Amino acid sequence: MKNPSIVTLTLPPWLDEMLTGNEIFIPDPEARMRWVIGLSRLNVEHRTGGPFAAAVFERESGRLLGAGVNRVEPLNLSSAHAEIMAFSFAQQKLKTFDLDSAGAGGELVTSSQPCLMCLGATLWSGVTRLTYGAIAADVTGTLGFDEGPLPRDWPLELNKRGITVVGEYLRAEATAVLELYRQGQGTVYNGRRGVARGGKP
Repeated sequence: MKNPSIVTLTLPPWLDEMLTGNEIFIPDPEARMRWVIGLSRLNVEHRTGGPFAAAVFERESGRLLGAGVNRVEPLNLSSAHAEIMAFSFAQQKLKTFDLDSAGAGGELVTSSQPCLMCLGATLWSGVTRLTYGAIAADVTGTLGFDEGPLPRDWPLELNKRGITVVGEYLRAEATAVLELYRQGQGTVYNGRRGVARGGKP
Protein backbone atom coordinates (compact mmCIF):
# COMPACT_ATOMS: atom_id res chain seq x y z
CA MET A 1 0.00 0.00 0.00
CA LYS A 2 1.29 3.44 -0.89
CA ASN A 3 2.06 5.90 1.88
CA PRO A 4 -1.20 7.86 2.36
CA SER A 5 0.74 10.95 3.45
CA ILE A 6 2.57 11.33 0.13
CA VAL A 7 1.19 12.59 -3.18
CA THR A 8 3.50 12.11 -6.15
CA LEU A 9 3.41 14.08 -9.39
CA THR A 10 4.95 12.19 -12.29
CA LEU A 11 5.57 12.99 -15.92
CA PRO A 12 4.79 10.40 -18.58
CA PRO A 13 7.79 8.22 -19.50
CA TRP A 14 8.23 9.78 -22.94
CA LEU A 15 8.56 13.29 -21.45
CA ASP A 16 10.71 12.14 -18.56
CA GLU A 17 13.09 10.56 -21.06
CA MET A 18 13.15 13.77 -23.12
CA LEU A 19 14.09 15.89 -20.10
CA THR A 20 16.38 13.62 -18.08
CA GLY A 21 20.03 14.64 -18.34
CA ASN A 22 19.30 17.40 -20.84
CA GLU A 23 19.70 21.14 -20.26
CA ILE A 24 17.26 22.63 -22.77
CA PHE A 25 17.52 26.20 -24.08
CA ILE A 26 14.92 27.68 -26.44
CA PRO A 27 15.74 31.40 -26.85
CA ASP A 28 13.17 32.12 -29.58
CA PRO A 29 9.66 32.84 -28.16
CA GLU A 30 7.86 31.28 -31.13
CA ALA A 31 9.99 28.16 -30.88
CA ARG A 32 9.12 27.90 -27.17
CA MET A 33 5.41 27.92 -27.90
CA ARG A 34 5.79 25.46 -30.77
CA TRP A 35 7.77 23.14 -28.46
CA VAL A 36 5.05 23.31 -25.80
CA ILE A 37 2.30 22.66 -28.35
CA GLY A 38 4.35 19.69 -29.50
CA LEU A 39 4.26 18.32 -25.94
CA SER A 40 0.48 18.67 -25.84
CA ARG A 41 0.22 16.73 -29.11
CA LEU A 42 2.51 13.99 -27.83
CA ASN A 43 0.43 13.71 -24.67
CA VAL A 44 -2.62 13.03 -26.83
CA GLU A 45 -0.83 10.64 -29.17
CA HIS A 46 0.63 8.64 -26.26
CA ARG A 47 -2.71 8.77 -24.39
CA THR A 48 -0.96 9.91 -21.22
CA GLY A 49 -3.35 12.72 -20.28
CA GLY A 50 -5.35 15.65 -21.57
CA PRO A 51 -4.45 17.84 -24.57
CA PHE A 52 -2.56 20.47 -22.62
CA ALA A 53 1.11 21.26 -21.98
CA ALA A 54 3.05 24.02 -20.28
CA ALA A 55 6.63 24.99 -19.50
CA VAL A 56 8.47 27.59 -17.46
CA PHE A 57 11.47 29.26 -19.07
CA GLU A 58 13.97 31.92 -18.10
CA ARG A 59 12.71 34.83 -20.17
CA GLU A 60 16.01 36.05 -21.57
CA SER A 61 18.08 32.89 -21.94
CA GLY A 62 15.22 30.53 -22.78
CA ARG A 63 16.54 27.94 -20.32
CA LEU A 64 13.86 25.42 -19.50
CA LEU A 65 13.10 25.39 -15.76
CA GLY A 66 10.20 22.97 -15.72
CA ALA A 67 7.76 21.31 -18.09
CA GLY A 68 4.46 19.53 -17.63
CA VAL A 69 1.53 17.99 -19.42
CA ASN A 70 -1.98 17.37 -18.19
CA ARG A 71 -1.98 14.28 -15.94
CA VAL A 72 -5.41 14.49 -14.30
CA GLU A 73 -6.70 11.14 -15.47
CA PRO A 74 -3.53 9.00 -15.13
CA LEU A 75 -2.75 10.33 -11.63
CA ASN A 76 -6.37 10.64 -10.41
CA LEU A 77 -5.62 14.23 -9.41
CA SER A 78 -7.97 17.01 -10.48
CA SER A 79 -5.20 19.55 -9.85
CA ALA A 80 -2.64 17.85 -12.12
CA HIS A 81 -3.06 20.39 -14.92
CA ALA A 82 -0.12 21.14 -17.18
CA GLU A 83 0.56 24.54 -15.61
CA ILE A 84 0.55 23.13 -12.08
CA MET A 85 2.96 20.40 -13.18
CA ALA A 86 5.30 22.91 -14.85
CA PHE A 87 5.28 25.24 -11.84
CA SER A 88 5.93 22.35 -9.46
CA PHE A 89 8.93 21.00 -11.34
CA ALA A 90 10.39 24.49 -11.91
CA GLN A 91 10.05 25.39 -8.23
CA GLN A 92 11.63 22.12 -7.15
CA LYS A 93 14.50 22.63 -9.61
CA LEU A 94 15.19 26.13 -8.31
CA LYS A 95 14.39 25.16 -4.71
CA THR A 96 12.03 28.08 -4.23
CA PHE A 97 8.26 28.54 -4.13
CA ASP A 98 8.70 31.98 -5.72
CA LEU A 99 10.04 31.78 -9.26
CA ASP A 100 10.75 35.52 -9.28
CA SER A 101 13.15 35.20 -6.35
CA ALA A 102 15.61 33.34 -8.58
CA GLY A 103 16.06 36.55 -10.59
CA ALA A 104 15.55 34.81 -13.91
CA GLY A 105 12.28 36.48 -14.93
CA GLY A 106 10.32 33.27 -15.44
CA GLU A 107 7.87 32.90 -18.34
CA LEU A 108 4.99 30.43 -18.35
CA VAL A 109 4.29 29.17 -21.86
CA THR A 110 1.10 27.15 -22.06
CA SER A 111 -0.69 25.56 -24.99
CA SER A 112 -4.07 26.89 -23.84
CA GLN A 113 -5.29 29.81 -21.78
CA PRO A 114 -5.15 28.89 -18.08
CA CYS A 115 -8.35 27.72 -16.42
CA LEU A 116 -9.53 29.40 -13.22
CA MET A 117 -7.35 27.16 -11.02
CA CYS A 118 -4.22 27.65 -13.10
CA LEU A 119 -4.84 31.38 -13.33
CA GLY A 120 -4.66 31.51 -9.54
CA ALA A 121 -1.52 29.37 -9.55
CA THR A 122 0.05 31.74 -12.06
CA LEU A 123 -0.56 34.67 -9.71
CA TRP A 124 1.31 32.99 -6.87
CA SER A 125 4.03 31.26 -8.89
CA GLY A 126 6.35 34.23 -9.32
CA VAL A 127 6.48 34.19 -13.14
CA THR A 128 6.61 37.60 -14.79
CA ARG A 129 5.19 36.64 -18.19
CA LEU A 130 2.39 34.38 -19.43
CA THR A 131 2.15 33.32 -23.07
CA TYR A 132 -0.71 31.07 -24.20
CA GLY A 133 -1.98 29.57 -27.45
CA ALA A 134 -5.62 28.46 -27.61
CA ILE A 135 -8.18 30.58 -25.79
CA ALA A 136 -10.72 29.37 -23.23
CA ALA A 137 -13.50 29.50 -25.85
CA ASP A 138 -11.51 27.03 -27.98
CA VAL A 139 -11.25 24.62 -25.05
CA THR A 140 -14.93 24.85 -24.14
CA GLY A 141 -16.18 25.01 -27.72
CA THR A 142 -14.09 22.17 -29.13
CA LEU A 143 -14.16 19.84 -26.14
CA GLY A 144 -16.67 21.01 -23.55
CA PHE A 145 -14.22 21.39 -20.66
CA ASP A 146 -15.36 23.74 -17.91
CA GLU A 147 -12.65 26.38 -17.53
CA GLY A 148 -14.34 28.03 -14.53
CA PRO A 149 -15.72 31.55 -14.04
CA LEU A 150 -12.77 33.46 -15.44
CA PRO A 151 -12.94 37.22 -14.76
CA ARG A 152 -13.27 39.25 -17.95
CA ASP A 153 -10.40 41.49 -16.93
CA TRP A 154 -8.04 38.70 -15.83
CA PRO A 155 -5.12 39.89 -18.04
CA LEU A 156 -5.36 43.31 -16.39
CA GLU A 157 -5.27 41.71 -12.96
CA LEU A 158 -2.10 39.85 -13.92
CA ASN A 159 -0.62 43.07 -15.33
CA LYS A 160 -1.28 44.79 -11.99
CA ARG A 161 0.84 42.13 -10.35
CA GLY A 162 3.75 42.54 -12.75
CA ILE A 163 2.86 39.70 -15.12
CA THR A 164 2.85 40.46 -18.85
CA VAL A 165 0.23 38.54 -20.85
CA VAL A 166 0.59 37.51 -24.50
CA GLY A 167 -2.35 35.55 -25.87
CA GLU A 168 -3.50 33.66 -28.95
CA TYR A 169 0.10 32.87 -29.88
CA LEU A 170 0.10 30.13 -32.55
CA ARG A 171 -3.56 29.65 -31.65
CA ALA A 172 -4.41 27.59 -34.74
CA GLU A 173 -1.68 25.06 -34.00
CA ALA A 174 -2.75 24.78 -30.37
CA THR A 175 -6.42 24.39 -31.30
CA ALA A 176 -5.54 21.61 -33.76
CA VAL A 177 -4.38 19.51 -30.80
CA LEU A 178 -7.73 20.03 -29.07
CA GLU A 179 -9.45 18.75 -32.21
CA LEU A 180 -7.13 15.74 -32.28
CA TYR A 181 -8.17 14.92 -28.71
CA ARG A 182 -11.84 15.28 -29.64
CA GLN A 183 -11.44 12.94 -32.58
CA GLY A 184 -9.75 10.40 -30.33
CA GLN A 185 -12.68 10.45 -27.91
CA GLY A 186 -10.52 11.71 -25.04
CA THR A 187 -12.11 12.02 -21.62
CA VAL A 188 -13.79 15.33 -20.81
CA TYR A 189 -13.91 15.58 -17.03
CA ASN A 190 -16.03 18.27 -15.43
CA GLY A 191 -16.48 18.01 -11.69
CA ARG A 192 -20.02 19.33 -11.62
CA ARG A 193 -21.24 17.75 -14.86
CA GLY A 194 -19.89 14.23 -14.64
CA VAL A 195 -17.67 12.59 -17.22
CA ALA A 196 -18.36 12.67 -20.93
CA ARG A 197 -16.54 11.27 -23.93
CA GLY A 198 -15.51 12.98 -27.11
CA GLY A 199 -16.30 16.55 -26.06
CA LYS A 200 -20.00 16.08 -25.26
CA PRO A 201 -20.59 17.23 -21.65
